[in-house]
Amino acid sequence: MSALILWWTLWIVQAALVLAMCCCVYRMARGPRAQDRILALDALYVCAMLELLAFGVRTGTTIYFEAALVIGMLGFVATVSLAKFLMRGEVIE
Repeated sequence: MSALILWWTLWIVQAALVLAMCCCVYRMARGPRAQDRILALDALYVCAMLELLAFGVRTGTTIYFEAALVIGMLGFVATVSLAKFLMRGEVIE
């Protein structure tokens, strides 16, 4: 019974994350300002990271957890560098 509940829960979570990723892509494409686009990109990489974690739990393999860790690190660096670029106009001083 609990395995069935876990299976359905993971499918619902993954469907909700795909819907959230679609909303983020829409905001990236139609954002009125660059700050909105950066925030949508930040939310998109968090949703992608969570999607990989849910898929890793569902399949039971550890490679998805490592990929989620890499996405998390690269997404954070990308968000910080884009925010610095918008603030100062250059990334490297």
